[in-house]
Amino acid sequence: MASAVSERIGPYPSLRRLTQLAALLFAMVAALALAGPAYAVCQLIADAPYRSPAPGEARVWHAALGAGEVQIRYIGHSTFELETPQGVRIATDYNDSIRPFLPPTVATMNGAHSTHYAVSPDPGIEHLLYGWNPQGGPIDHDLTVQDVRIRNIQTNIRGWDGESRRLGNSIFIFEVADLCIAHLGHLHHRLTREDLTRLGQIDIVFAAIDNSSTLRLESLMHVLESIGPAMVIPMHFHFSGALQSFVGRATEAGYEIIQADTPKLIVTRAGLPMRKTVYIMMPGGA
Repeated sequence: MASAVSERIGPYPSLRRLTQLAALLFAMVAALALAGPAYAVCQLIADAPYRSPAPGEARVWHAALGAGEVQIRYIGHSTFELETPQGVRIATDYNDSIRPFLPPTVATMNGAHSTHYAVSPDPGIEHLLYGWNPQGGPIDHDLTVQDVRIRNIQTNIRGWDGESRRLGNSIFIFEVADLCIAHLGHLHHRLTREDLTRLGQIDIVFAAIDNSSTLRLESLMHVLESIGPAMVIPMHFHFSGALQSFVGRATEAGYEIIQADTPKLIVTRAGLPMRKTVYIMMPGGA
């Protein structure tokens, strides 16, 4: 009688059947764990592998981005790391002193001075894109790597001697996840109508706001107004007072100012702000 009761009560499965199902589930989980690294099933987002875990802290690996997501991490100076849904990582204004922890898939560089290009780039970089032609003349990029298209528009710059260097800088445009992101590089002059036409509709702009070695503040505000992005992310604000001056002028121009808590942001088209916004991230290093 006892065995009959344990087999089934009404429509519910027996205890024996529940035990068998539990054993099968445990075996499946164990098989998955042996088949690949443990972090493959983690769905949390954390800073690893960019930093070492604190004492007693578990290492948590970054989960894959969603189909419409792009991650932006501010490394420092003019270097950002962009990560696409398919895992392509791009480092902007890649140089020898400020770099992401891991070698990027693609690195873009500009020729203003040594904090914007690398003499000794990591050999693991698959695509190294110069923003100027070391042999002189124009250089045009239009590269598609998995789910991102990267193109450039060249502009002129000034040397330390004050002389103009034709086509010494590139604005790099990244088209990914239904977003258009532009890195203005070491921009030294206002954009022409042709430049703006070639840029097209830009959603997010990385803009140098030093008010000294690149554009003066009023010229920069003119450029941003001409481009009309939903979001401006400042960079290159190493001069004392530069960030404060830019924030004051942007506030006058009607921008909402957001001070981020971390150097990392995940953006989507649906999540773009309705009101034009300055989003300030402090450099986070590697």
